[in-house]
Amino acid sequence: MASWFLRGLRKGVVTTRYPRAIDAWTATLPTPPTFDASRLTDQLADRLVGACPNGALTREGLSLVLDVATCSACARCIAVSGGAARPSGVFELATAHRERLVKRIPIRSGEL
Repeated sequence: MASWFLRGLRKGVVTTRYPRAIDAWTATLPTPPTFDASRLTDQLADRLVGACPNGALTREGLSLVLDVATCSACARCIAVSGGAARPSGVFELATAHRERLVKRIPIRSGEL
């Protein structure tokens, strides 16, 4: 590691190539949730918003809004979702536009 670092300093390299393959251990990383809109009701959306300690989940009318940049992947929303949420498996989150990290999930009216 030190030789790589020193060689980079000598040559002026400030970044390295991206890995060719994703390491297998990344499957164990916590990831932001993904939601099944067909199972998402008003009451469930309110429970999910209440369970989120970071404020990553909010309500806007008939939509549940997930701010992925604010989400810490704590999985509290998954625990109270009754199967309507699951880990997305996406841990690489980069974009040039902040609004692409805000997801809007439609809420269906009524009970399940």
